Amino acid sequence: MAVIKANASDVDLLARLLRAEAEGEGELGMLMVGNVGVNRILANCLDFKNIRSMNDMVYQSPGGYESVNKPYFYQRARDREKRLAKRAINGERTHPASNALWFYRPAGDCPPTWWDQQNSGRYKAHCFFVPTPEDCPRVY
Repeated sequence: MAVIKANASDVDLLARLLRAEAEGEGELGMLMVGNVGVNRILANCLDFKNIRSMNDMVYQSPGGYESVNKPYFYQRARDREKRLAKRAINGERTHPASNALWFYRPAGDCPPTWWDQQNSGRYKAHCFFVPTPEDCPRVY
């Protein structure tokens, strides 16, 4: 059962985001990007107040995703990424992205905090960062 409302267009949009942000990280890395996106819709806290839809989350500005400004994001979603998007929408969570609202790819090691948010871990090139349960209880 879905943890957020999503139609076929939403699945397609998230699938394109997963590929554009983390194709080089493999299926697990793309699923983690989906975790972050779903968490941003659920959160209604910090930088993500009033982000209620897939469209709001993907195109949030400022604070959204760099890939929406690149041509690769606008290519057709593939079945593999659509399946991963559906898994994230259905609530499948993977550490270190389980409760994360942010991720980025540093040049070196993951810092212990990023914009005052705690590092929850690294997967391949991406570091993930989580809010406190007090700041964002809806992602826990």
